[in-house]
Amino acid sequence: MPSCSTFSEDSLNYLIIADLAILPKRQKSYIIKGVNTEDPINVGLRQRKRRETRAALSQAAIRMCIQRGWENVTVDEIAAAANVSPRTFRNYFSTKAEAVAAGHLERMLRIADELRVRPADERLWTAITNSVCAQFECLGQKREEVRDAGRWMDRIRFLLTEPAIHGEVLKASASAQSELAKAIAERTGATSVNELYPQLAAAVVIAVVGVVSDRWLRDCPSDSIVPLMRTAFDLVAAGLAEDKTRTGG
Repeated sequence: MPSCSTFSEDSLNYLIIADLAILPKRQKSYIIKGVNTEDPINVGLRQRKRRETRAALSQAAIRMCIQRGWENVTVDEIAAAANVSPRTFRNYFSTKAEAVAAGHLERMLRIADELRVRPADERLWTAITNSVCAQFECLGQKREEVRDAGRWMDRIRFLLTEPAIHGEVLKASASAQSELAKAIAERTGATSVNELYPQLAAAVVIAVVGVVSDRWLRDCPSDSIVPLMRTAFDLVAAGLAEDKTRTGG
């Protein structure tokens, strides 16, 4: 098993912490009878600010809960750490568990966004693999090292077992799966998002990300999840043939 002694804090946390670059790729303005009611630039800037605030609150919630324990962190403290008021926190999240799970939801939604803009001639599962890995590659760089990486890993695992967080992550996954199914239906030319293939493929994507993330945390690997993620999707694309599962790591 690889050593955890040289992991950075960013490497340990990046599976569940939403980076501050969570920005909307679908910037919509309200339209009435074909006429925009607001300047699209202003709408885009406001959406960008909201996404940045949402990401900052999610980061603060996760980091503080890992550092101090789930029961020892309040909504007011999370808001203060993100330099906003408790009222602003409640404009974005109803609970701190929802704030913690927000990073997972945003990352999964960005996978759907990325899939929509992948080259049209790219095979579906290649496009899906690249879309997923794109959301993890930028966070693989090491930053300040953690003195006791094993302790951090234990705290992350403990945080993820909190029932309230587990429930919110399941809700986030369901929402993300629905959006992924839409993107897959669009790419495959399905007549309806409710067709079996888009629904099944989206569920597989969610499952692969979950299984690989769990293994990455359990095995305490090196600083990047991307090679393991690509291996897992290669197995899926190959039809999970038995000989592949024996040699695929």
